[in-house]
Parts: sequence; C-alpha cells; structure tokens
Amino acid sequence: MTNKKKIAIELLAPAKDAETGIAAINHGADAVYIGAPKFGARSAAGNRLEDIQKLIAHAHLFYAKVYVTINTILYDEELEEVRQLIYELEKIDADAIIIQDMALFEMELPPIPLFASTQTHNYSLERIKFLEENGLQRIILARELSLEHLHEIRKQTTIDLEFFIHGALCVCYSGQCYFSFATTGRSANRGECSQACRMLYTLEDAAGTIVHEPAYLLSMKDLNLSTHLHSLLDAGITSFKIEGRLKDDSYVKNITAFYRKKLDELLASNPSFKQASSGKIHLTFVPDPEKTFSRGYTDYFLSGEGNNLSSLLTPKAVGKFIGEVTNVFQNYFEIKTEEVVVNGDGICFFDNANVLVGTNINRVEGNKIFTSEPLALTIGTKIYRNYDHQFLKELSKEETQRKISCIIFVSFTSGTLTLTAYDEDGNKVTLERKNEFQPPKNELKAMETILHQLQKAGATIFSVEQVTVDSEEIYFLPVSQWNDLRRSLLNLLLEERIKNYPLQRIERRTGQTTFPQKSLDYSGNVVNRLAKNFYLKHGVEEIEEGFEKADSFEGKALMTTKYCIKEELEICPLKKGKSSDTKNAEPLYLNDGKQKFRLQFNCKKCEMEIYL
Repeated sequence: MTNKKKIAIELLAPAKDAETGIAAINHGADAVYIGAPKFGARSAAGNRLEDIQKLIAHAHLFYAKVYVTINTILYDEELEEVRQLIYELEKIDADAIIIQDMALFEMELPPIPLFASTQTHNYSLERIKFLEENGLQRIILARELSLEHLHEIRKQTTIDLEFFIHGALCVCYSGQCYFSFATTGRSANRGECSQACRMLYTLEDAAGTIVHEPAYLLSMKDLNLSTHLHSLLDAGITSFKIEGRLKDDSYVKNITAFYRKKLDELLASNPSFKQASSGKIHLTFVPDPEKTFSRGYTDYFLSGEGNNLSSLLTPKAVGKFIGEVTNVFQNYFEIKTEEVVVNGDGICFFDNANVLVGTNINRVEGNKIFTSEPLALTIGTKIYRNYDHQFLKELSKEETQRKISCIIFVSFTSGTLTLTAYDEDGNKVTLERKNEFQPPKNELKAMETILHQLQKAGATIFSVEQVTVDSEEIYFLPVSQWNDLRRSLLNLLLEERIKNYPLQRIERRTGQTTFPQKSLDYSGNVVNRLAKNFYLKHGVEEIEEGFEKADSFEGKALMTTKYCIKEELEICPLKKGKSSDTKNAEPLYLNDGKQKFRLQFNCKKCEMEIYL
C-alpha cells in the first residue's frame, strides 16, 4: 500500500521590496509576492529586476517561492513591454506571475505558471472553472466568499486555491472599483487607487435629511482569520495570504511569524498536510497582531453574513486597547491597565466628539501617564496603544533564524574518511579524504571532538540535528581539520540544494470552453485588443470597453460591494430586530462635501452599488 501524498500548505507573505521579502522568508513564509518594476496593483511598490533576483536567490535556499505581480489592466501600447518583462522574470527564476488582464492568454509567453489575481473578480464558480480550464495554475479567491462557497468551489475544481487571511480590506469587489478613476483619474485597476473608501461621508436621503453624521462609512476594518485556519484547510485552501505590499518590515515580521506559529500547530496535528517550504524558524520575540498596524479586526463574510465590518470613526490604526482612564490631572492621567507602558509609546483615544486623538507618552510612573500637553480625557475613556515602542525596538534588533535540518554520517575505512550529509528535503552529498590517519590517544575524547565539531553549523542555513559515526574504529584529526571538513561538507550541501530547487515550469494551454456570459459590460475590464480577442474566441458576442476607456460614466456603478451601509447602520428593512422601521426617502446618497454619490441596493443579492 502506498502512502497518500501530503498536501503542501503555503503561508504567503507580502514584500514591498527585497529586504522586506527576505524578512518574510526568515520569519516563516513559504512564499512571498512582490511587485514587478511596472504593472503591479500597487504602483508605489515596484521593484528592480536585480532586487527581485536577490529575493529569489534567498527564498529558493529554503525552497520557498517568489511570485511577481503584473496584475493591472494593460493598454495596447504596453503589451509588448509586458511580454518582454515576463521573459525577464522567467530568466531570473521567478516562480509565477500574478495577472489580471486576459490579454496575456493571447501572448506567446515562457512556460512560467500564471495565477489569477483577486483583481480578476474570482467570486463566481463559473468564472473560476473557466479560468482553470484555460490553463491557470492558481486562483486567488475573492475576499467576500463564505466557507460554504469555498467548499463548493473546492468540490468542483482541482486548481490551487489561495485566500486572504489577514490585512486591509477593499470595500468593493476586487477589480470592480472605478470610484478612484471617476473622481481623480487614478485607476485602481492600474495600481493607482486614491482610496476614496477611506474618506469621510455624510449619509443623506433623497429629501436631504441627514441619516448619519459624517463618518468613514466605506472604510473596512482589517481582516483577521487566525481563528478560522482549520476551517479554511477543511474547505480546500492551500495558500494562506497576508495582505500588505505597502507595509513595513515590522508588520511583515510580526504577522508572518504569528501565522507561521498558528499553521505549524495545525500541520503538526494533521498528517494529511505538510509545510510548503523547508526549515524551521527560531523566534526571539512573541508575535502579536494587536501590536502592529490594524483598523480593528473582522472575519468579513466568512460566516456568510458580515457584521460590524466598518471602522466608522477612523480609517487609521487605533492599535491595542490597553485600559481605561481612572483619574485626570493637569499634566497626567491615571490608567487601569495590565499592559507594560513605557516612555515613547504612542497612544490614542476617541474624544467626546468621537474624533481620534493621538499623543506620545513622555513619562510613566506606575499607573500615571505623563504627556507633553493636557488631553481632553474623562474618567472611563478607553486608551489604545498605536505605537508600541518596546515591541518595535525589539523587532528592529531581533535575530530570528530559519534553519534547515540535516544529519551527518561519518565513517573510516581503509585510510579513507567519508562524510555524508542529508538535508530534510533528501538532498545528499558526500565528502572523502584519504590519509594515513593516526589512532587517538583517547578514543572517548576523539569521539566527543567529532560529534561536537560536526554539529556546529554556525552562520549557515543548516541545523545539524544528528551526527552518527558509523565505524568500528575512529582516528584522530585536529579540531581545525574537523571544522574545515564540516564547512566544506555544508557548502556542498548548499550547492546541491540550489541545484535541485524544484522550479515549476508548465506547458501553456488554452481551453476551448465558452465564457459563462454572452456579453461583457465595462466591468469586464477589457481595454486592449488582445483581451477582446480572448473573449471573442470564447463565445462572448458583445464587449463594452473598460471603464477607463469610457466617454461617459453615466449609468455605470463606481463600486459594487457585498458590504451594505443599511445593514451596517442597522436600518436594513429585511433584518428583523433591527431599526428597520426607519423610513428615509430613497435613494440614499453619500456626500463628501463636494459631490454626492447615489446608493442603489440589490437586496436579492445582498449587494450595494455606488453611482455618481
């Protein structure tokens, strides 16, 4: 009977640059995703090919992967540049390209795997199956999907499924947001989102009556699915993705290490799964997602219904709740807290007008907190720490290491010393030395020297877990020679690892299946001739040009969202037990002080649309 093959589970971390990507690998990522020099969905996070190559070289030491984003929509004049860029990325051994534009299916490309970005709006089962049948290796699923939908997708597909588990949330379905382009000329589908969803809006009805005072009505909390990892494994997710290609290395270190620990615990208890890369991390700090950037946390629509999704009071990081004010004095206040608060910490609170106020701590004396100026605090005010000075200082200096296990065998036969090393991935190297070896004066001490010196892996990526001397007789070698032999052996093993890296390359194919729609409106994001050709080949008969090419925005939704303002504010007429008896003259409008945006509610789908 053959053993059932274990399923590789991947922790995927973001990298705004090579240094951040290397930090992610060192803190337990099985893969990282990083922006190409151009054409990434975060235009501010582009990287030179030389830097991407540096990251790839480091990641591949641990059999970890590097995926490069080219996930914007593309104009005709850019197509050849993109094609050449993908060839360059294939040459430096990038593991996959994350794409949005269907034009790439019409290009002659190298055999590098292609992943469908979440920007391709991977929400419906029909679309996901279509992409699978057209030769993609992975689908990055829409964040709005529930566990029930994930199970159904897994049941009817075999493609690799990737799902976001942590980080910032867009209120709009990915790839379907045109708010930024309509109001500023900066296209979210071109990596230049102006983040209109993080702005203040007043909610008004058709009569001009204020339904809700100015608030951040479209600003989502951050995603945190750390308590749902087991359920996601059961649903068939094989890549667990952390958002954050604009985040700094302290965020990446902390969040990656946090999820590494969580996943390791799950994998250790389930023999069906294994880690997707090699090596174990040895942390020098305790990861805590409350201590780095977040707007508060939500599990979004994973349960099927979204509740308490928005961060109405602020789009900024509030941080970790540390306690309540018990007394207020002229230049300090007292706090009831179990947290250790230190000079240099940043704290914040919401004042009587629900405005977020922040300051730094100058001095701490017991439960007394001194600040540079008096604050508008009252007894009972909740205090949050949004800058943890001690934790961030610890992160900047910490020396987490990632080590690959190996074992060494030693034998002496007929004047030949043989050293053999195996690493955890089955790579094997052998080193021989011939000499007239001298018997030791003290055999026990000689054995101790062999074991001790060969177990020292030093600054290498290896951890020597075991040294076995397989010989009836042992001989004497000076300590310096054992050290030289160990260094040579581990260098050979490193070279063997690099040579044997399992780089995946695929045979490009395009399916003959029919696209699930006969017509595509602007939300199909077709802005070049090759994308149009692709859809025409697959049975689409009518294709409207993408939003960025439109002459007019009239009648076009700027956003389509699973999030519903009515439900969030508890004025949904379909929800029992809520303030559904509130009557407002519809349509409702968002007003930013300069212009109004009309809201339209599709209650059958439980979706909301926003129009100019």
